[in-house]
Amino acid sequence: MKKVLITGVNGFIGQVLAKQLLAAGIEVKGLVRDKAVNPAIESIVLDLTAAWQINTCEGVDTVFHLAGKAHALSEIAADDKEYRLINTEGTRKLLEAAKQAGVERFVFFSSVKAVGDMAAMQDESNQTQADTPYGHSKRAAEELVLNGGYVRHPLVIRPCMVYGLSEKGNLPRMISAIKRGFFPPLPEVDNHRSMVHVKDLATAAILAAQNPKAAGQIYIVSDGQANSTRQLYEWICFALNKKPLPFSIPVFVLKMLAKIGDLIGKLRGRRFMFDSDALEKLLGSAWYSSAKIESELGFQAKRHLQEALPEIVRYLKL
Repeated sequence: MKKVLITGVNGFIGQVLAKQLLAAGIEVKGLVRDKAVNPAIESIVLDLTAAWQINTCEGVDTVFHLAGKAHALSEIAADDKEYRLINTEGTRKLLEAAKQAGVERFVFFSSVKAVGDMAAMQDESNQTQADTPYGHSKRAAEELVLNGGYVRHPLVIRPCMVYGLSEKGNLPRMISAIKRGFFPPLPEVDNHRSMVHVKDLATAAILAAQNPKAAGQIYIVSDGQANSTRQLYEWICFALNKKPLPFSIPVFVLKMLAKIGDLIGKLRGRRFMFDSDALEKLLGSAWYSSAKIESELGFQAKRHLQEALPEIVRYLKL
């Protein structure tokens, strides 16, 4: 790679990916809604859904497509049309620009939510239909990338939960709630939650873009570990120099509170902070295997949450 385009370069993942590429001596262009955060990046201000007057992919050999409409956790009734417009049709427009410019590689950052959830550990063989408008839009975009014939080296990255030095996301919210004493002491239910550090995710994407074996493939990226929410709670307590509470709230009490949250959300037309979906994210499993990218491309995560938590706590100034 000599020159790449990153859409969503100002985002959490985009900034880390850009830094790694720049450090390797690769020129970076960024597709943004405003000026790029990093002055070393040539920025193109453009909305994916707007009419394009220029070919944004001109002069680049690789596209890393990160921009899109993220899954809005506060939604009760998701807007399928908006997800399709941004995540699917926006990707189609970018692929057409890439084809016109002769781009060699197209790396699409999708989501593990592009397919349906399963209780057991999931890998790339899961063909279950996605169960959200967000997931449907991502899966449709994957099909365009892999089967549209736009570039010679298309590939899809499906990250699980991404963490790192950021104030946004479920993990910082959980850390802040535990610090303030607002997070319930959850019971140990032996669920499995997979994660990946943002720096490892960026490394995996670059590795896949450079390896011919990755052409036409889908890769789930995780750190190879899966921990229960109770374990996360205890690790965060230790990182905050707090003692975990010696008791836990019974599951039936949590379910009752979640039902009350469902009712509140229905009455006000916006999800309440604790409802059945929130409870499922706390006690349910989201367990993913990264064995494929490890065996085919030699990827190995270098960071794991327990060791990373003290740095994250310092970054959050907690």
